[in-house]
Amino acid sequence: MDDRGGSFVAVRRISQGLDRGNTCHSTSGSTAWLGRGLSCVCAQRRESDARPSFDLTPTQEECLQRLQSRIDVPYDSSILEHQESLRALWNAAFPEEELRGLISEQWKDMGWQGKDPSTDFRGGGYISLENLLFFAKNFPKSFQDLLRKQEGDRSVWEYPFAVAGVNITFMLIQMLDLEAVKPRTLVGATFLKFLAENESAFDLLYCITFKLMDNQWLSMRASYMDFNTVMKSTRRQLEKELLLDDLTQLEDLPSYKLLTQ
Repeated sequence: MDDRGGSFVAVRRISQGLDRGNTCHSTSGSTAWLGRGLSCVCAQRRESDARPSFDLTPTQEECLQRLQSRIDVPYDSSILEHQESLRALWNAAFPEEELRGLISEQWKDMGWQGKDPSTDFRGGGYISLENLLFFAKNFPKSFQDLLRKQEGDRSVWEYPFAVAGVNITFMLIQMLDLEAVKPRTLVGATFLKFLAENESAFDLLYCITFKLMDNQWLSMRASYMDFNTVMKSTRRQLEKELLLDDLTQLEDLPSYKLLTQ
């Protein structure tokens, strides 16, 4: 686990308490700290490991640089745009409940560790908030189902929704090797082909991954201390799907079918 990590204590399932009424022209990571003493799911590689590199087209290189610029932006609670994005996330999650403040006990209902979500963004950066917002706006039903833990026979001790989302952002950054100048894995090189065609490819893959993770959680009958195991299983499945033949877009991934709008 790197120095951007942290930890949180398990939270009891809160679903019952939540019933409150193209071409790329435009378009930072978080450690998996779920549980005190649990190893980081996403940082198991050694920097000394030798890897091949893959040449990029000019378009892919440009798109990668744009995505890397997003990854490099930390969440800053003094920036108005960041504040508004956080409010927008609350409104998307709980449209019937007024937010009392950017620092409030209410945030725990979304699955943040404490009353100030900015402390949980330290590892994930602003892009992890953008990912959550994209999910809420583009797949509102799946977003709400996961937030409120509405599907399946769930454990008493559930993963916190928002913090899990930050972990997923970080896992994808690591899996796709997005902080490298060039991709050093076939999975990373494959993703950049999709990114060159769709500027929102990373955000879309995030939504697919979140839903896939929850599906794995349910199929494994997991509880809080199993989160790292579930994340590893999710990563393996996602890598397998990204390397399938005849994929022309992320919507062709088998796990995309898990999402509902």
